[in-house]
Amino acid sequence: MFDPQFFDQKHIQENSTVALTVFAVGRYLDAYLTTFLTSAEQHFMLGLPVTYYVFTDLPDRVPNISLAPQRHLKVVPVVKHSRWQDVSMMRMKTISDTIESELRHHFRYVFCFDVDQEFKGRFGSEALGDSVALLHAHFYKSQERKFTYDRNPKSKAFIATGDFYYHAAIFGGTWANVKHLADACYLNIMLDKQSNVEALWHDESHLNKYFLIHKPSRLLSPEYCWDLSIGHEPDIRIIRLKWAPKHYEKLRT
Repeated sequence: MFDPQFFDQKHIQENSTVALTVFAVGRYLDAYLTTFLTSAEQHFMLGLPVTYYVFTDLPDRVPNISLAPQRHLKVVPVVKHSRWQDVSMMRMKTISDTIESELRHHFRYVFCFDVDQEFKGRFGSEALGDSVALLHAHFYKSQERKFTYDRNPKSKAFIATGDFYYHAAIFGGTWANVKHLADACYLNIMLDKQSNVEALWHDESHLNKYFLIHKPSRLLSPEYCWDLSIGHEPDIRIIRLKWAPKHYEKLRT
């Protein structure tokens, strides 16, 4: 039986600390950031020291959120890229640079999130691990041949045959492992650029290639990032985080 107090007490005794990184660039800030942060304060790693790192090109518009004790928010200005695909891919370099310059000195764990999500239930210390990956809600029951891996042999993200399909909306682990992932993905993204190649699902394609080679130590079920449009699934009993409604035609123009 799942006992959340077991995990919480373990990490409290170990003085575990968590940095949460999230990118809120352009119209994504106004559309999603307030809901993301306020819901995180209700459900994310309660009882542990947490600092939110918000990367944005609009630092003056980051909302003033009421935070619990031992919880902090830091705004990190970034440059907005002209294409949303580049925002998605270049976040790996930003994450790595921030881990190197700051996070590794203060936090044991780093979790990286997309902003267009809302916490709906406990997302606690049971999710912490050395290397954490998330099963994609749309593919966790699918046959491997239906996975949207990058099948282009010219790409560094190429996968001929895999095992799971991971969702890049959430990944995490110790700061060292997250930095290793980010560095590997960024390197392969840049090698693809030199070859005039772009992976099918951008950083997610490279993340899947990384986890194919470097298996995660902790695998989160889709209840940790569920798409309500899928409907009811009997094996998803608790929705801990849900996809927010997507309005790409407005947000990515």
